[in-house]
Amino acid sequence: MPSAEAGRARRSAGSEPILVAPEDLAGERCEACTGATPRIGPQEGRELATALDASWQVSETALQREFRFKSFNAAFGLATRVALLAESEGHHPDLEIGWGRLLVRFTTHAIGGLSRNDFISAAKVDRIHGGEPGPSGL
Repeated sequence: MPSAEAGRARRSAGSEPILVAPEDLAGERCEACTGATPRIGPQEGRELATALDASWQVSETALQREFRFKSFNAAFGLATRVALLAESEGHHPDLEIGWGRLLVRFTTHAIGGLSRNDFISAAKVDRIHGGEPGPSGL
């Protein structure tokens, strides 16, 4: 698991960046989203992504990671754990399951882009996956 020093810088209004450790991001709770939920811009998205496993891909509208496994059951097992996590957080990803693979894609539909909830949820997925890359390096 990455250390606090491997955390990412978060800018607060008019101040120097402050470190946020991956475990801190995973320790946050998702908040209910509305059309007024703040959207994460490209720079902040890149900064938040440094608190996640490097396999996460960030675009302006989505955050996604593909996991590889040696069986369908293993992929389905992680998908089930992600689904239970999503229910408890009230923030649901798109899941695509295939033989030996699971694609997890977060976006905040209410704002048509990324919110802090997407990064919180991704950090929690990293935590339940063990923070280790899958067998194929993903």
